[in-house]
Amino acid sequence: MKQWSENLAIITATFWIGGLWVVGIVAYELFKLMPEAQLAGNIAGQLFRMMAYVGMATSIYLLIQRICQYGTNALKQGFFWIIVLMLVLILISHLGINPLLEKFKLDAMPKDVMESVFADRFATWHGISSIAYLLECFLGVFAILKIR
Repeated sequence: MKQWSENLAIITATFWIGGLWVVGIVAYELFKLMPEAQLAGNIAGQLFRMMAYVGMATSIYLLIQRICQYGTNALKQGFFWIIVLMLVLILISHLGINPLLEKFKLDAMPKDVMESVFADRFATWHGISSIAYLLECFLGVFAILKIR
């Protein structure tokens, strides 16, 4: 059973962290390929939302699996704390920043948010969200290196 949960942890972590990178690259390409930025943003937002749910589920599984496998010694492992930090970044982005960005979009209606008085605030918070996502991606690389 122990081997099975370790293998599942490796597979789920790889799926999650690979997905983070793929979604980030796809979102970047969407804005280059699509003529309408608002549509590209909506599609990218859906992809990021999906990855947030994958990240929450996967990180919770990985943390529980580590505690079950190593007990309190899991708290001494870098992998454990990297996953905790990644989960915190997901929660801050998904529950804090993204609702704020959505509020700016709604308040700007019927205009596009980037053509409204909210453009500067939206751009600032979007930049913070992008930095958090990029940090999560790089932390994921370190997590994969420390998983064993």
